[in-house]
Amino acid sequence: MYLQAHTRIVSALLIREMSTRFGSKPGGYIWALLDPAAHVALLTLLFQVIARAPALGTSFPLFFATGYIAFNFYSSTVNYLSSAVKGNKALLNYPNVAPIDTVTARFFLQFGTMSVVAFIILGAILLTLHNAPALNWLAILEATTAASLLALGIGMGNAVLFARSALYEKIYGIVTKPLMLMSGVFFLPDHIPHPFREVLLLNPIVHVVILFRTGFYPEYRGDALNIDYMYTFIFCALFLGMLIFTRSSRVLRNE
Repeated sequence: MYLQAHTRIVSALLIREMSTRFGSKPGGYIWALLDPAAHVALLTLLFQVIARAPALGTSFPLFFATGYIAFNFYSSTVNYLSSAVKGNKALLNYPNVAPIDTVTARFFLQFGTMSVVAFIILGAILLTLHNAPALNWLAILEATTAASLLALGIGMGNAVLFARSALYEKIYGIVTKPLMLMSGVFFLPDHIPHPFREVLLLNPIVHVVILFRTGFYPEYRGDALNIDYMYTFIFCALFLGMLIFTRSSRVLRNE
């Protein structure tokens, strides 16, 4: 009975989030596609001037798309989830709507949106290649799921901490600004010399990006990938995020 009620509430919130975020016109949905496509196009133009070939393969668009989209599965999701409670504060006045419902609705909407965007952008790039690679769908799905679960754990913690402290929100924004530069979007972590490589690999998103790229480049071994470390970090983030969120559910209603 509770599960059915929870499902109905999340479904209603999902529809509301779609309407609020994208509106009733196609333009909102088109922007969700144009934003990552523009980033990939800009990176391609810049690096084609600097280098003769990408760090992996022969296609600049494919190399940067696999890096940026893998990173964006985490980045866009964590940003969207972190504001879930604050963005739906008025709805929490209804006793049937729990704080976790707002996070759940946003999580599924963002994962679905990013999956469609990734399919369109990467599919379009692959169609332009003379010899499109054989895709490893298991690695692709594993990487996108890992990125989203990591974002879920950190996003739940942020949803509480953002509501409680405006200072923390500002500090978090400053600290995470260079994250894309340190996540292997523009380069292969395997090529970074010691000891900087070991420091870089402490970032779990680096491993997500490596895993995602192995799904598009059969020749890429991804020697720097550490699956055990990636999942350990993800499950720790999920545990801590859920712990903070569940212990603060009453406080979130009254903040």
